[in-house]
Amino acid sequence: MNWRKLFQVFGIVAALLSLMPLVAADFWWIRIFDFPHLLLTSFTFIAIVLYFFVFKPKFINDYTYILILLACFGFQLTKIIPYTFLYPTELLETQKVSNQQDDISLYVVNVLQKNKDQSAVIKDIKDVNPDIVLALETDQKWANSFRTKLQNKYPFVVEQPQDNTYGMLLYSKLPLSDTKINFLVDKEIPSIETKATTSQGEIIQLYAVHPTPPMPQHNPMSSDRDKELMLVALKAHENDLPVVVMGDFNDVIWSDATQLTQRIGKLLDPKKGRGFYNSYHAEYFPLRWPLDHILVSNDFRFVAMEIRPYVGSDHYPLYLKVSLESEIKEEQPVQIIEKQDWQRCKDQMSKNGMSSFLELPNQLRDFMN
Repeated sequence: MNWRKLFQVFGIVAALLSLMPLVAADFWWIRIFDFPHLLLTSFTFIAIVLYFFVFKPKFINDYTYILILLACFGFQLTKIIPYTFLYPTELLETQKVSNQQDDISLYVVNVLQKNKDQSAVIKDIKDVNPDIVLALETDQKWANSFRTKLQNKYPFVVEQPQDNTYGMLLYSKLPLSDTKINFLVDKEIPSIETKATTSQGEIIQLYAVHPTPPMPQHNPMSSDRDKELMLVALKAHENDLPVVVMGDFNDVIWSDATQLTQRIGKLLDPKKGRGFYNSYHAEYFPLRWPLDHILVSNDFRFVAMEIRPYVGSDHYPLYLKVSLESEIKEEQPVQIIEKQDWQRCKDQMSKNGMSSFLELPNQLRDFMN
């Protein structure tokens, strides 16, 4: 067996698959390679190490091959290093002594609609005792179970059970107001928009999302997912209240689409500088990446975050506790929105999407003329 050729092919395939998402197209078979970035980065590293065992200094092609792989590996690292301890945290930690009145805890779980172990999900919710619970892929069966087991503790409820794996349940200890169930892109794909009032009387704007993934059995293109995320980002951008965007984004946090959502929405990512917090796939370790996210405005400070134990779903629940400290929000600036970001924002939006806004940001309106 020619090990040199085998290692070369292995490395080239890993490198090419990692670079696929750079192609400016939203076909599922391109966008899907955003997801296993950690795995492909590992493959590239393995290919580099293996090739040194068969490296021949007299062959210039060997130098070329190694340099190409090293360059690719460097590019791959630029995407994932921000989610390691090597990178500074984006959402700063609270400096306050723990005060339950200022803390707000959030919990996101994609329950897997066909999951029959409802008791495991409900037990974990009771164990962690969050202020706000967002449950996704919930049908009427799940809604009935939540209503029976949780509504005494969570009196403020928004329900949109559906049989198409895009149902949503929002349970809150905090009073909710101005609640809307939106269908931003597709009449079968809901999202929730509501305001929560804290015990201190402060109002938080909450957006809950679960767009379709770029998969042939769901949607062969990523455009609907990207469009929905961008619509929510624009809502967040124009909102003066403290903002939380939470849900199963069906996208990894390092993808260009979600990074753009974060910049346009003026949102901070509590994962940066702390870890990947991989929530999917709960049953297959090699195929595990972060799909569930909670992004917040700079009104908040970090208290705690964790991936919760297995609850019978293909997703692990994600838990985040933050402290509302709007008075020092300027100490943690959001990312700068460049002109090309607004251009990409426009490109991802539809005319119908634009018409849903009474007024667009001035920077975006300039691109509409």
